[in-house]
Amino acid sequence: MPTHPSGPRPRTGLDLSLALNPGPLTRPLLDGDITAEGVRWAATALHPSEMFWRQLRFGDFDVSEMSLSSLLQDVDRGTGDWVGLPVFTTRQICHTDIIVRTDAGVDTPADLTGKRVGVPEYQQTSAVWSRGVLADEHGVDPRGVSWFMERGAGQSHAGGTGFRPPDGVQVTPVPASESIGSLLAAGELDASLLYLSDDNLIDRSPAQDRLGGRVRRLFDPPAAERVRYTRATGFRHATHCVVIKSELAARHPWLVLNIYAAFERAKRLVARRACTAIEPWEPVVPAVAGLLPAVGTADPWPGGLLSQAPMLATLCRYAHEQGITRRLVDPAELFAAQTHDL
Repeated sequence: MPTHPSGPRPRTGLDLSLALNPGPLTRPLLDGDITAEGVRWAATALHPSEMFWRQLRFGDFDVSEMSLSSLLQDVDRGTGDWVGLPVFTTRQICHTDIIVRTDAGVDTPADLTGKRVGVPEYQQTSAVWSRGVLADEHGVDPRGVSWFMERGAGQSHAGGTGFRPPDGVQVTPVPASESIGSLLAAGELDASLLYLSDDNLIDRSPAQDRLGGRVRRLFDPPAAERVRYTRATGFRHATHCVVIKSELAARHPWLVLNIYAAFERAKRLVARRACTAIEPWEPVVPAVAGLLPAVGTADPWPGGLLSQAPMLATLCRYAHEQGITRRLVDPAELFAAQTHDL
């Protein structure tokens, strides 16, 4: 009689490379606690700045997070490199990250008109959101601001998407010997939409505490603005989604929903580990605690196209108004057809 070896059965499946920004939702997949059915991951934890650059320039990973702005451009230009999933791994209120020099005379958002404002990447999704809110709510036209972009052509996401600033928008490259941080410290910038000093291959600004107290938040306290904005709009900005290489999804269409389901299982695992039901979320995810007073027990990572369509439609409008896309993209165009009813 044949005998059967004891122990677990050997795993079989498709070998795929995965890149994610380490965070509460993504950690179970990076650690191997959760996988997609039929898949074996070779997982890499990366800062988004580096991850997106590597994906857009070199296509290093089969599955990864992706800037929603870059995916919008992929769809707008018909490049078709990526298939999107409505899994939104980052949720924030982007404009509350704007910082200003204390002596720049920027007391209200409207005061940014005519100022010199830094941005790591003009096309990045958080910048699209912030400019959109500044325009909608405070009358700040991007054409009335002098923009200074930290990333050079070789390391920018725009270098991978082919994006060029629209007519009438002035974007000056920051010299390689300088950074947003050094220009803020020297008084050569008045503000920055976003300040990135995390260790990665792309960003180069020093830690904000090295600016010697010369900057402050424009929206202070930020928590109050998050509460106001979220109550007014119902939105928490999504800046990243998950993508699969198009050619891979075409060969293995089952990957789309298997990977989507894996992120849903990761979400439930985070809740179980906190010894609580999937709601309330307050004791589960301290990293998003600043958002939760405005939304009660709402899931901090709401996914799916149906519930998030209004937020995504606003992002698509902002991208078109700012010249990031040439046409107004329908949110459904961003995501695989299998996910449209989720």
